[in-house]
Amino acid sequence: MNICPKCGLPLQACVCEEIAKEEQRIHIGTEKKRFGKIATIISGFHGVDMKSTAKNLKQALACGGTVKGNTVELQGDHTKTVRAVLVKLGFPEESIGA
Repeated sequence: MNICPKCGLPLQACVCEEIAKEEQRIHIGTEKKRFGKIATIISGFHGVDMKSTAKNLKQALACGGTVKGNTVELQGDHTKTVRAVLVKLGFPEESIGA
């Protein structure tokens, strides 16, 4: 049986990821990139699997993107729709700011 190194529970009952999602202060903004392209920047992630979060965001919004440090950059302006997708991924709505 595998044990989680953070909480000491079996991996099937581990709640570390859910607790980490509740403690986030996420900020959503846009940035103008080269050639006038707009990118949506989502920052403020700590202790969350960034690659899977970025993958789920890219799938739900049908766009490209990347992970840079503790931020997710998505191609295009998705400021109106990112909040709903993050809530579906398990992040509390009151922790997501614009």
